[in-house]
Amino acid sequence: MGDEIFAKVIFQFGSLQITDTILTTWLIIVSLFVISFWVARGVTLKPGKFQIIVEGIIFAAESAVRELLPRHYKEVLPFILGLWSFIVLANLIGLVPGLHSPTRDLSITAALAIIVLFSVHWFGIRIQGIKKYLNHYLRPSPILLPFHILSEVTRTMALAIRLFGNMMSLELVSIILLFVAGFLAPVPILMLHVIEALVQAYIFGMLALIYIASAIQTQELRNSKGDV
Repeated sequence: MGDEIFAKVIFQFGSLQITDTILTTWLIIVSLFVISFWVARGVTLKPGKFQIIVEGIIFAAESAVRELLPRHYKEVLPFILGLWSFIVLANLIGLVPGLHSPTRDLSITAALAIIVLFSVHWFGIRIQGIKKYLNHYLRPSPILLPFHILSEVTRTMALAIRLFGNMMSLELVSIILLFVAGFLAPVPILMLHVIEALVQAYIFGMLALIYIASAIQTQELRNSKGDV
């Protein structure tokens, strides 16, 4: 059972180990690139069913981003949509026989959380300017600077551990149920996996979006908070 849970080393170059998690992650990245290129090349003025589905997904993502960032959603949307796409595919690829979800590996979820951390600062500095952005760490008092820094660290750790913990526990439950119930339980397990994969991807992306919106700290964000 342990081999089914933890990453396996496929091949090694000196001290560099290439695991099944890394190979699956590369497969997902290449797949997303190919799918994006294929969809972009196939866009027509009279969309078919597949194009309608893709446009619906993009519109839903755009609506979610615009809800928090009405003025800056165009800058943030590609990142959030890319993040959602990768995590959904990474979570669901575990349903393919012989493959495992990369998000069951803490190194992958930690890397995603670090990307979110840097993206928060990137968008904050890009939209506000570096001086105005850095000043928000000193408000309402410079005494709170250590707490702001601690908050950045803890929420990054929480992002990584939350996704890792949920996907790891999902695989553990699936393995245990299959071991106990055999082939009597594949359909419920499949549905559980799909639902949990979509929910966890949505939560991760929304938290990333909220962190970015908080970093930008525009008047529109304060107004949207006041309307809630």
